[in-house]
Amino acid sequence: MLSIYYGDMQEAIYNTSIYFKNTFRNEWLEDPLVIKMIKDVDNSEVLGNGAIKSPVLGVIAPNTLSGGVKTLILIYKQPERVFNASNCGDNCAKWLLKLGEMMDITINLRHLMNFGDGDYEIKVLNEDKVVTNRKDLLLTVGKYM
Repeated sequence: MLSIYYGDMQEAIYNTSIYFKNTFRNEWLEDPLVIKMIKDVDNSEVLGNGAIKSPVLGVIAPNTLSGGVKTLILIYKQPERVFNASNCGDNCAKWLLKLGEMMDITINLRHLMNFGDGDYEIKVLNEDKVVTNRKDLLLTVGKYM
């Protein structure tokens, strides 16, 4: 399940770009889910050997990926840690929900992310409450933003 703590969270890893730079492993780029996230979020293609083809930047290293996709990869590869996902745009929301369906993950958000109008399950840790739709989420977390 995807669990979210809204607002300041002392134990959350805030600077995900620096953390990614210091923990990234090339073998992560061999994972089919990582390849899909990079394609979907950054519209980029993993070429192999740590090379990624960006339609805007050309061939880049993993450290040049967007902050959003780097944060998604960290959440997926290190689910025992709590990352501040405020680097993620709304285009990452579906991936956070998908990761939450696959495993238990906890993230920190300091903004209201749009998870869409469909049904989903998100545990809001501030109130230890599970919300199942956009309206319930907004009513629950509005006071923490």
